[in-house]
Amino acid sequence: MEGVDSFDDFVPAGLASLGIEADEVELAVMRAAHQLWWPAIGALLAADLGAVPPEPRADLSAAPERRDLAR
Repeated sequence: MEGVDSFDDFVPAGLASLGIEADEVELAVMRAAHQLWWPAIGALLAADLGAVPPEPRADLSAAPERRDLAR
């Protein structure tokens, strides 16, 4: 699995470079979260969002307005 390989290649070394010690249990939890979320994050990063217009006057403190998606 590519996701696990990238985790094992970068995360332990990155934590060590920051002086953060993580035992095998902590790394296992981080690895599980990486396996769960990284495919969706990778798809979002790869998506071409250039055609999506920006939301005018976005109010990030409020929930978005409900839109009818059935159209």
